[in-house]
Amino acid sequence: MNKSSTSNAEHYKWGENCDGWHLLKRDDVSVIQELVPPGQAEVNHLHNVSRQFFYILAGTGTMRIGEETITLSSGEGLEIPPGTAHQFRNDSGEDVSFLVISTPKSHGDRINLD
Repeated sequence: MNKSSTSNAEHYKWGENCDGWHLLKRDDVSVIQELVPPGQAEVNHLHNVSRQFFYILAGTGTMRIGEETITLSSGEGLEIPPGTAHQFRNDSGEDVSFLVISTPKSHGDRINLD
């Protein structure tokens, strides 16, 4: 068994300047650590099959779900059921680091809405 961290995991860039690391990448489950700088956001989207759980490691993030906005701080998490439109944003003045746990994996199961 091998330990997984941002120093040895597969890295990718998304958005204008956001980072992601595949800490666990399997068809049945995905664990990704992401880093989102201030003012950056995902595109509003949904997953038909994947259920996701966002867990804030450091900083404060905002999740838009329809017309509702939920603020998440370090140590807080939020489940996103399949079929739920959502958009993660960093409206704060500091980086936000979080885990996204998806079951099954969300790659290939994403519909952009904006």
